[in-house]
Amino acid sequence: MAVEKKIDCVILGLLSHEDLTGYEIKKRMDTSLKYFWGASYGSIYPALSDLVERGLADKRDGAENKRNKFVYSITEEGRSYLKAWLQVPAEKDELRYETLLKLFFGNEGGARQAMAHINAFEKKIERELPYLVGAGDTLKKNIDVDDTHKYYLLTVEFGIKTYRAYLEWCEEAKAILSKEDK
Repeated sequence: MAVEKKIDCVILGLLSHEDLTGYEIKKRMDTSLKYFWGASYGSIYPALSDLVERGLADKRDGAENKRNKFVYSITEEGRSYLKAWLQVPAEKDELRYETLLKLFFGNEGGARQAMAHINAFEKKIERELPYLVGAGDTLKKNIDVDDTHKYYLLTVEFGIKTYRAYLEWCEEAKAILSKEDK
């Protein structure tokens, strides 16, 4: 398989479930995928154009209310491309948190500044965790409705366990910094 852009595979994966506009793709990225993947309109629309040009997706006019709205769908060639990508081992899994970067260099800002970053991170996780738990509960209730739900559930369960570990780490990190601050 040629070197693929991950955004292509993300979009094809979303289109494998349903036809979507560029706006709807961005919305899915900002909701369902936000815990482990993201993209901007600046990367989505060029990728959509490229997928259509390569015959991996189709574009049709879905104009409603005089708005220029295009709806995209996956082609059979796109579905084959997606399936081929799914068979290839992941190239890299990476964790990138600005909070951790700031903590790594925390000796320059001191314990109080580091504590502020940890508190902000903890509050963010505490706000988002209930959404993951709620999604997990819904998926568990509907696991037999659609085979796709079990795959969604796997990613949600990973998120729940990860977020709970983040909260545990926050408590431990604050305890360490509290000792240093005295």
